[in-house]
Amino acid sequence: MIEVFKTNVENHDTASTICSNICRRPGISSATFDLDDCDRILRVEGADFDSHQIKSLVEKMGYECEVLI
Repeated sequence: MIEVFKTNVENHDTASTICSNICRRPGISSATFDLDDCDRILRVEGADFDSHQIKSLVEKMGYECEVLI
């Protein structure tokens, strides 16, 4: 499963922290940001995970996060 999110994360250190937190979740194999993209893309890959939990985790850290369809 792959899910792509639009965020407002701009800092590489913040992106790294968010990815580390996401990767601690069961069922997730990787999380990466593309901060050069205008949508500050967060890509999450894994066997099985809840997109709403990823969105919530990023928002709890103070950033916007929307699933891209």
